[in-house]
Amino acid sequence: MASCCAVAASLVVFVTISSVLISFCASGSCATCPAACLAAVTGLVTLWLRRRDAGTDRRVCVLVLGDLGRSPRMQYHALSLSKHGHHVTYVGFLDTKPHQDVLREEKIKIEAITEVKGVQFGPKIFSYVTKVILQSLQLLHVLLKMETQSHILMQNPPGLPGIAVAWLVCVLRGSRFVIDWHNYGFTVMALSLGRTHPLVRLAEWYERFFGPLAARHLCVTTAMKEDLQNNWGIRATTLYDRPAAAFRETPLQLQHELFVRLAATHPQFRSSGSEEENKKEERTVFSVCDLSDDSVTLRAKRPALLLSSTSWTEDEDFSVLLEALQEYDGFISGGEALPSLVCVITGKGPQKDHYRKLIDSLHLEHVEICTPWLEAEDYPVLLGSADLGVCLHKSTSGLDLPMKVVDMFGCCLPVCAIHFNCLSELVKHEENGLVFRGSEELAEQLKSLLSEFPSAAGRLGAFRRNLRTSRGQCWDDNWDQNVLPLMAAR
Repeated sequence: MASCCAVAASLVVFVTISSVLISFCASGSCATCPAACLAAVTGLVTLWLRRRDAGTDRRVCVLVLGDLGRSPRMQYHALSLSKHGHHVTYVGFLDTKPHQDVLREEKIKIEAITEVKGVQFGPKIFSYVTKVILQSLQLLHVLLKMETQSHILMQNPPGLPGIAVAWLVCVLRGSRFVIDWHNYGFTVMALSLGRTHPLVRLAEWYERFFGPLAARHLCVTTAMKEDLQNNWGIRATTLYDRPAAAFRETPLQLQHELFVRLAATHPQFRSSGSEEENKKEERTVFSVCDLSDDSVTLRAKRPALLLSSTSWTEDEDFSVLLEALQEYDGFISGGEALPSLVCVITGKGPQKDHYRKLIDSLHLEHVEICTPWLEAEDYPVLLGSADLGVCLHKSTSGLDLPMKVVDMFGCCLPVCAIHFNCLSELVKHEENGLVFRGSEELAEQLKSLLSEFPSAAGRLGAFRRNLRTSRGQCWDDNWDQNVLPLMAAR
């Protein structure tokens, strides 16, 4: 019925404008005729673009100019919207498979776009400009061919050229534009180009000009909320990251099953070949399964499982961790009563090969390092199986928080995290983990926390117990409280 009314209204406007045009042309108003034609075309195009139907208010576009599978917060947004009856179009690069919950949800449709490249000859600035133009045209085409959405919810960064394109589409279609500020794009660009580079300055101007044009704003920390208010004139709602339900301590049976799968491709998880084979048991370096009754136990003299995750980008200096592991290895070689370590660094990204070469050049006796890529379903299982987490994320703006630590805390996994401004909003030093500033301090923290391993009586066990008693809101409750009212408001 609403669709019929919209069509009827469009016809009425068309007839009215046509009558006006005919009268202008008949009266010989040649000067007025082109302007009237332009106004008529503009009016009709706007009516066509803004056509709505009964389902428009229940449709939302969630937009990421990045890899959908590596955008957990935006996946959570999509799932939360679908749980509240919205039909979600999830737009972005499909380099990594999103979580199964996203793929299974009937109300979520994935619209994959391709990361385009600019002209590959001439000055670098020319290549960058052509890339922005081509990406803008592609994104404009994708957003305009959709049915009219009530909202476009976009992640920033990356925001160039997505913010301007999404804002324009919202103006043309009468949709509400919402930006979820994870960081500032220009501070990320400054890592590789320098703060004074013309492209960085242009990116900052772009964010400051187009960012405030959005109708609603979300951000990840109170510090960012204050900065947006004081320096950008933007009033944002803080939505702290919260772990999804999948992030929890892993039962022993699931731990063992994952260790067995990883042992097939990563020798660091395999039981020592020198051990006498026992056909009644299935062993990994961490666990033993009694095949007679499928009961699983952790080995008393197992190594400690240290876990870190990364996108292998410039805002995380993994040489800090590698130097700390060398020092830790030296502690054991020097006679310290410490467990050996298996260090798992998950993720993929541009600097992975660089660090793999550094890892291969190390000669460690008591520390083994592997860098697997895990499926989305296996990552929380591994986090929930680990003994200690390490975070090397340094915010480029000093205003965002590492999602990986949120996930670790969801699994009640204590963490050692490198210091930066506003980290205290998440990591409470000496309560749920430790904060360090360099490799020597990290090595000493590893030594201190693992000195009583695997006993739960030491500081590591105390941190884990604190995390169990202070889990706080889950993602769903947090989202319902802070985002649902924004999506309902007009």
